Amino acid sequence: MDTKAVDKALQALAEKRSELALLDYSSPKYDEIEEQLHDLEDDFQEEYGMYLEKILQGVHDKLCPDNDVLLPIAYMGDGVPVELDRSPVKEARLILQSNPLRVLLQTGKDKREVVWPEGRQGGI
Repeated sequence: MDTKAVDKALQALAEKRSELALLDYSSPKYDEIEEQLHDLEDDFQEEYGMYLEKILQGVHDKLCPDNDVLLPIAYMGDGVPVELDRSPVKEARLILQSNPLRVLLQTGKDKREVVWPEGRQGGI
């Protein structure tokens, strides 16, 4: 899979979500932008969903095997809360981010660590 293409599509989704977040429900453009976002999400899932779900399954298997893997778009933004297998940490989230494409583990309020791709060092 071309991770650059996935990254670019993920960035487009994030931009469209940001555009929608700036609009009020009463805005005449709200419904149009929301529909565009849903179309982008559907296309993203169709094109890259299986690829990203395999990656996320590997991360889940390693860190939080008791949690179900959700659709990749659920991991965008604030991420998905998870229960870590071998950690006393109360708050943990998995986050899918772009530029470059990566999966982060956020523990607490501000500690972030790249958990995919493996081999990347340090927190974010």
